Amino acid sequence: MNPRPKRPIDRRLLAALAEHPVMASLVGAEMADRFTTTSTPLGILASVPLGDLAATVQRTVAAGKVVFVNMDSTPGLGHDPGALTYLKGIGAIGICSTRAAIIERAGGLGLLAMQKVFVTDRSNLRRSLQSVARSQPDLVQLMPAVVLRYMGRQARDLGVPYLAAGFVQDATDVAEALHHGAAGVCTSDEGLWELRRSALRVS
Repeated sequence: MNPRPKRPIDRRLLAALAEHPVMASLVGAEMADRFTTTSTPLGILASVPLGDLAATVQRTVAAGKVVFVNMDSTPGLGHDPGALTYLKGIGAIGICSTRAAIIERAGGLGLLAMQKVFVTDRSNLRRSLQSVARSQPDLVQLMPAVVLRYMGRQARDLGVPYLAAGFVQDATDVAEALHHGAAGVCTSDEGLWELRRSALRVS
């Protein structure tokens, strides 16, 4: 079966990543609140209890941020169409998950979608490429970041902008990820959130 036609990346994501290559990984509501005071436009929200999720999402939206809710790391949130409808209803802009079926459904609801891919070996990478081709996310999060140096061509074959995550600790790690073709990185290190692409030396 041929993959579905690729849908264009959302212009908000293109514009944000062109200047701000770091997406903030937000663990809990307090970190999300600190994120709203930064210039960083993109974030991933995790570990916020369901009872606090709506208010936290709405604060990020009010601050003009584009935040993906990590459905795999939100206590009390399921992985079914009802969970996506709930997120849409509370004003969520995007979702993040390892589950291809969730990614596919999210696009149908008008939600941005980022698919998380954990690369453990070459056979796992092949299966992941096939999954991404089917689900057609807006972004892919590749973990861990260190694998990028070993899979440049395969990562480009994703056909989707990808962000490196895991063990991103300093500006050198960010520059290396960009050098290997990543559109950006994801990190919970608040010292890197406001890093601009123009400040990096990417060979």
